[in-house]
Amino acid sequence: MLVEVPEAQVSDLGKLFENSEFPAIDIDQALVYSLPLVNRFRRIIVREGVLLRSGNRWGEFAPFWDYGPHESKRWLWSAVNALTEPAPQIVRGSVPVNVTVPVVSSKRAAEIVEQSGGCRTAKVKVADRGTELADDVERIKAVRAALEKQFGQDYRIRVDANGVWSLAEAKAAIAALNEAAGGLEYVEQPCKSAEDLLELRATTSVPIAVDELIRRSPDPLSDLPDGCADVMIVKIQPLGGVSTVIDLAKKAKQRGLEVVVSSAVDSAVGIGLGVRAAAAMAQLPHACGLATSQLLKSDVSRQPWQVRDGQLEVREVEVNTDLICAPSNDDHRDLVNRWSQRMRDVAEVASR
Repeated sequence: MLVEVPEAQVSDLGKLFENSEFPAIDIDQALVYSLPLVNRFRRIIVREGVLLRSGNRWGEFAPFWDYGPHESKRWLWSAVNALTEPAPQIVRGSVPVNVTVPVVSSKRAAEIVEQSGGCRTAKVKVADRGTELADDVERIKAVRAALEKQFGQDYRIRVDANGVWSLAEAKAAIAALNEAAGGLEYVEQPCKSAEDLLELRATTSVPIAVDELIRRSPDPLSDLPDGCADVMIVKIQPLGGVSTVIDLAKKAKQRGLEVVVSSAVDSAVGIGLGVRAAAAMAQLPHACGLATSQLLKSDVSRQPWQVRDGQLEVREVEVNTDLICAPSNDDHRDLVNRWSQRMRDVAEVASR
C-alpha cells in the first residue's frame, strides 16, 4: 500500500520545519507506505513509514512504533538530509550483504539461505520471546548446513539477540551457538547494558557487536565505553543520515571498532541510502545488513532490490508511481493521519 498524502497536508508538513532545528525544505510530495512482511520480524508483520520527495530526491521517515518523538528526531533528520545533502563519493559499485534469517523453523531457515541470491554471510535472529535456546541452536545448524552445501567452508554466521539475554544467559547461549555455527563471526547486542557487555567480552572469544546501545543513544560514540565491543552496527535512519553514518564510521575506526552498515527494515528508498553509504566507505570488512528487502512481500520501487552473488549494486531508486493511491477509505486515511501526527510530534520536540 502506497498512499499519497493530500496536498493540503503536505503543505502543513512543510511548515513544520519553519520553526524547528530542521532546515527549511520544500516538500513536493509525501507518500505513506504499509508493506507486509514475509515472516514476523521484530514482533511486527507490517512495515510502515513515510517517503518525502523534494525535486527528484526521496527521503524516508520510518521509526518503529516503540520510538517516541525524541528518539524519532534523528530518523526525521535522516529524511531531511537525504533531500538536502550532496551524495557521497562512492569507491565501489556494489556492496556485499548478508541474508537475514528471522525466528522461523529450521526448514524455513535453510530455504531462506538457499534463496538469498548467493549470500555467504547469514545473520540469524535468536532469543525471541517464547522460544528456547535449543530452537536457536537447531536454526543455526540448519543455516550452517545450507551455507556449507553452497560454499563449503567459505561462509560466515552472525547472530542477533537484540539485548534480550542476561549476562549469565549470554555466556551459555554464545557458547552453544558458537559451537553450532562452527564459529560465529560476531554476536550482535547480546546484552542490553554496556556494563554487561564489558564483562561478557572479557569472558568470550566471540566478537561483540553493538546496535541498540548506540542507536538509541544521544551521542553514540561518546556514550560507548572503551572495551565493550569489537563491531558497531550503523543504520542510516536511526543515526540521522548518510553523512552522519560515514562520519561515525571514520571515528569508530579510530577507536578500533569495525563497522557494519545495516538496515532498519527500510523500504527500497532507505536501502538505496544505505548502499550508497557503504559504497562510500574505504573498507568493508564485513557483509552489510542491507538485504532486508527480502523480508518484505512487496516494496515501493519500480525495480526491486535483487541480491546477485551476495552483492547489492549501487543504483538510483525509482518509486513505482503505479502503486500510488489516494486516501479513499478509512484504512488509508488512518494511515496518513497517524504518520502525519508522528511527524508533527517530532517537529514539536525539535522546536523547543
